[in-house]
Amino acid sequence: MSALFDLTGRTALVTGSSRGIGNALARALADAGATVVLNGINPERLKAAEAAMAADYPPGRIHSCAFDVTKDTEAARGVTWVEENVGPLEILVNNAGIQHRVPMLDLDVADWERVISTDLTSAFLVGREAARHMIPRGHGKIINICSVQTDLARPTIAPYIAAKGGLRNLTRAMTAEWAASGLQINGIAPGYIHTEMTQNLVDDEQFNSWILGRTPAHRWGTVQDLAGPAVWLASDGSNFVNGQTIFIDGGMTVVV
Repeated sequence: MSALFDLTGRTALVTGSSRGIGNALARALADAGATVVLNGINPERLKAAEAAMAADYPPGRIHSCAFDVTKDTEAARGVTWVEENVGPLEILVNNAGIQHRVPMLDLDVADWERVISTDLTSAFLVGREAARHMIPRGHGKIINICSVQTDLARPTIAPYIAAKGGLRNLTRAMTAEWAASGLQINGIAPGYIHTEMTQNLVDDEQFNSWILGRTPAHRWGTVQDLAGPAVWLASDGSNFVNGQTIFIDGGMTVVV
C-alpha cells in the first residue's frame, strides 16, 4: 500500500513556494520522496528557502528556479529549466497566489487584473507548459490550489473569489483536454489555514471567533492538514481521480 504514495524519483515543481502553504506542500512532496523545485519571484527569499529546505534532505533533492508565473515566456523558461536541469517534470503544484482587500466600488482595475493574473492565469500558463512535456510521456499530475472561496464569497475580496472560482473550472477544462493523454488534474481547496500570513486574522478576536464558530471542526486548519491530500493527488494512489476539487476546510463549506 505504501508504494501507492511513494514519490521517489519524481520531479515536482511548486509555484509560490518560498514560504507559507507552498513551502509546506513542497516539503510534503519531498518527504514522500520527490525531488522538488521551489519557485518564487524574489530571488533572495527563494534562495534562502532552498537553503533551509536542502539542509533537511539528501543532496540534489531540493532546487529552486525564480521566474514570474504570470508571464508566458517566463513560464516556458521555468518549466524548460526544470526539464533540462533537474529531470522530467511529473508533478506540478500551481500554488502562487495573492490577495487584495478592497470593496468592489473602490477596486482599481489594475488590482483586479493583478490578482486574476497571479491566482488564475498563472495556473493556465505554467500548467500548459508542463502539459507540453507531460502529454508526450503519457503521464503527469497537476494540482491547482484553490480555496473555500472557490465555493463561497466574502465582501472586499472580489478578484480573489473570481480567480479561485475560475481555477476550479480551469481544473475541469484541463481534465477535459488532457486526461486522455494520461494526466490527472485536480484541485485542493484549503479552508482558513493558520500560517504566518494569516496570523493577523488569528489574532483578531472577533474574526477568530467567527472562524471557530463557522467551522464544524472548531479550529483553524494547519499546513500539515494539506500534506496528505497533496501527496495523494501527486501519487499513483489517485490515478483515476480527475477534475475534482477537494475541500480541506474542517467542514466549512457543507454547513449553513
